[in-house]
Amino acid sequence: MSSTENPLNEPAVDPFDVARDAAAVIADRSGIERHDVALTLGSGWGKAADLLGETVSEIPAADVPGFSASAVPGHSGTVRSIRLADGRHALVIGARTHYYEGHGVRRVVHSVRTAAATGASVMVLTNGAGGIKETWTPGTPVLISDHINLTADSPLEGATFIDLTDLYSARLRAVAKTVDPSLDEGVYTQFRGPHYETPAEVQMAKAIGGHIVGMSTALEAIAARQAGMEILGFSLITNLAAGIQKTPLSHTEVLEAGKQAEPVIADLLARVVAAL
Repeated sequence: MSSTENPLNEPAVDPFDVARDAAAVIADRSGIERHDVALTLGSGWGKAADLLGETVSEIPAADVPGFSASAVPGHSGTVRSIRLADGRHALVIGARTHYYEGHGVRRVVHSVRTAAATGASVMVLTNGAGGIKETWTPGTPVLISDHINLTADSPLEGATFIDLTDLYSARLRAVAKTVDPSLDEGVYTQFRGPHYETPAEVQMAKAIGGHIVGMSTALEAIAARQAGMEILGFSLITNLAAGIQKTPLSHTEVLEAGKQAEPVIADLLARVVAAL
């Protein structure tokens, strides 16, 4: 499906209808009527899908209504159904649309709304991001306890008022810490991107309570809450943020840090999902 054909580009189209259409295609192609948990796998987290369980089907994202192929290196570009060891089914989304791609918020959060339409009650959002705490070395996984949305945008349309007080589930974070008690927590700050933050912007994020800086996740989490899902967020610290890290930042560095950390964080995420 080309970007010009994407139904979410039409303002008159109900995005929740498109999500239901996408869920129907996934059910038909996978043979799985209902998924229980969904995961969006960001930079560095992709290998976790191989450890979750038995892959039932893998669908190119462009074959599913409202989705498009991933435009960012490090993302698989597929929608994958996996049967977990306990018989539950996980929907693994490897085709994240980032806000900075300029396709609009509806397309950014479409994967989350589709996950909810497949029946998933838990949404696991992962990303690769910059760390503000100097004790977080590249390759450190961090639980997201809250977020600051600096995109100046929202997936909510009209007079839709959604409480975000406990957006990132304390219950799910507690479950994750039973798997790895050493996990730290932090507040994720989503910038618009695609440029990296300046040192001054990083210091601003720190001053207003941020510990992690990145270009995804917050808008998706809001949409997941609107859909009634329970949310668990993970950031892989791929580098220290600008000004804290004294060398220039690059996407190559992000990918390399993710590649180095993949075996450890993939195992961690698989064990956490099994415990949810």
